[in-house]
Amino acid sequence: LEVCVDSVASALTAAESGATRLELCAGLAVGGLTPSLGTFLAVRQRVPVPIMVLVRPRAGDFCYAAEEVEAMAADIALFRQNGAHGFVIGALTREGDVDVATCQHLLAAAGPQADTTFHRAFDVVRNPEAALERVIELGFRRVLTSGQAASVELGLDLLCRLAAQAKGRIQLMPGGGVSESNLAHLLHATGVRAVHASASEPAPAAMSALSFGEHRVCSAARVRALSVIIRSQGQL
Repeated sequence: LEVCVDSVASALTAAESGATRLELCAGLAVGGLTPSLGTFLAVRQRVPVPIMVLVRPRAGDFCYAAEEVEAMAADIALFRQNGAHGFVIGALTREGDVDVATCQHLLAAAGPQADTTFHRAFDVVRNPEAALERVIELGFRRVLTSGQAASVELGLDLLCRLAAQAKGRIQLMPGGGVSESNLAHLLHATGVRAVHASASEPAPAAMSALSFGEHRVCSAARVRALSVIIRSQGQL
């Protein structure tokens, strides 16, 4: 059970409630961005579970200019030097294919020992079956996907096909709308052994003044519920 978090408080809640791995980012409201080194260090000092760091320099598409790629590689090197377990990365060409050269550069920065996930850029590739082969060839350990749909429920057919294609070569990790109501069916239908969820809820406002955007936090109850379902399926 990988839980995506964008704050120290959420990381603590997730780890204490049953998450077996964290994806640490900033800006979940825009799909996740690279977190600060300070946030990573604060989380690493406090949680015992592996931390996957999302490296995404901006919101929007996944086509990156050369200077953005260099910045991403520098971020990866910095997090690696400070004890990151692995990285969540991805890049596409303008045509909607996996950007092999950029991914190779980022994977080299991560190093051969790092755990690596190709992120939900996968959900906008033009040919998911071909893209999965590229991701496998590049050496990623897993791919995060909703099945190219707004949620894993809507993408279930493709998730099942990709799980069969991936079998034994890469870990398929469904993510996007994973909830207590659909998790058991998702596990049964796909046979996957890892899932990704934010398991979040709106945070109570500390101030009643002007809002600068909704802040969501990890829900201990939701993480516990997901963990119970996974354990009941023999997957955790």
